Amino acid sequence: MTARTRTRTHTRTHTRTTLASRIGLPVAVAALLVFTLFPVYWMISTALDPKALTRGSDVLPSGLSLEHFEFVFDKGNFGTYLLNSALVGLATIAAAALLSLFAAIAVARFKFRFRTSVLIMILIVQMVPLEALVIPLFIQMRDYEMLNSLLGLSIVYIALSLPFAIWTLRGFVATVPKEVEEAAYIDGASWPRMFWSVLLPLVAPGLVATSIFAFITAWNEFVFAYTFMKGSDKYTAAVGIYQFFGENSTSWGPVMASSTLVTLPVMIFFVIVHRKLGSGLAAGAVKG
Repeated sequence: MTARTRTRTHTRTHTRTTLASRIGLPVAVAALLVFTLFPVYWMISTALDPKALTRGSDVLPSGLSLEHFEFVFDKGNFGTYLLNSALVGLATIAAAALLSLFAAIAVARFKFRFRTSVLIMILIVQMVPLEALVIPLFIQMRDYEMLNSLLGLSIVYIALSLPFAIWTLRGFVATVPKEVEEAAYIDGASWPRMFWSVLLPLVAPGLVATSIFAFITAWNEFVFAYTFMKGSDKYTAAVGIYQFFGENSTSWGPVMASSTLVTLPVMIFFVIVHRKLGSGLAAGAVKG
């Protein structure tokens, strides 16, 4: 085989490989998007389909209507459930972020007795299944007369979010060089000033990540909310969806409409916080 023939063969092989990669990558991405987004499409289209109960396996809805959304607000009292979830979620974010940040600073920056034991206990708590905590927490909430209370439910969600938040933020705090804090002290900054102007911007990405986790935990959780809340006016949105499941039949239109209403705030919150996460990473890189 001559050198010219080998060159032509190599060129053809390279061209075929390049063409296959150019075609294969878009096909793979399209397949992944279809696989990921089809459940979302099915949920929204069923929520808008006036004949959702008899839709069957039809890919396209029979029509578009907002009657299911009107039903869940008018008959299902879903606006109250969304408000309850929002209040519990915001309380969980605020308290879990603040407590976990100070706890993470303590275990990452200070040396004290049983420090290693505290870290091990945090890991052990994360391994415990949530279902195993329902009865003990129910008894404790009952003894403190906090059943059927949004405050009591928020405290439970804060406790569930803290182990993961503390462990995650500990890693962010530990990566901040101590020299940065010492330089702030040398420049005359007090500890609150150093914390607010130096440490907080550097650990902001971790704080955002833990806030996302705490919000999703409080927003989507069902078992504790269903067990602790006895009055329908105190139900969260996750429990509110359950009312559309009957013993012998399911109202799929209201179920999908309420599921859409529950999903949208999480998506919006993630989009907003994701931008903050990116800006926080950039700020940390510049300040570090």
